[in-house]
Amino acid sequence: MTRDLNTGLRFGFLIHDVSRLRRVAVDRALKPLGITRAQWWVLAFLSRRDGMTQTALAADLDLTKVAVGGLLDRMEASGFVERRADQSDGRARRVCLTRAGAKMVTAIRESVETVELDILSRVPDEALMQATETLRTLKETLLEILGGEPEAGTTVEIENLA
Repeated sequence: MTRDLNTGLRFGFLIHDVSRLRRVAVDRALKPLGITRAQWWVLAFLSRRDGMTQTALAADLDLTKVAVGGLLDRMEASGFVERRADQSDGRARRVCLTRAGAKMVTAIRESVETVELDILSRVPDEALMQATETLRTLKETLLEILGGEPEAGTTVEIENLA
């Protein structure tokens, strides 16, 4: 079957638009919590892998080490995270959630759950399962094209990401 490149391009733009609009909707829902998108992303990643290195966090967030450093400075001042020296590598710093950070993760999840239910309310379960499988296949294909290994625990990461 020959595929029309225009259809593929439209599909890619649609994925981008849906992702962008979802971020805007989540940002709006989290505004009363007084937290920025960058902060809730840090908390979401740490909720899955607390104690990750600052370098790994920067890579996962697709930010520079300097940008993550400034972000973590502000989050540390707000009491959401703390940085600790790595026991096996004196140059590395581990980023850990504080009690306040863990409480914020819970509040974020509650707010995001409401938004997600609204977003998905008109999508039948079967269609959602098919769309999820399609997106996973696309992700695997892209990782292969880019020479990357499939990410461990992707299903859990997707389901648990705030």
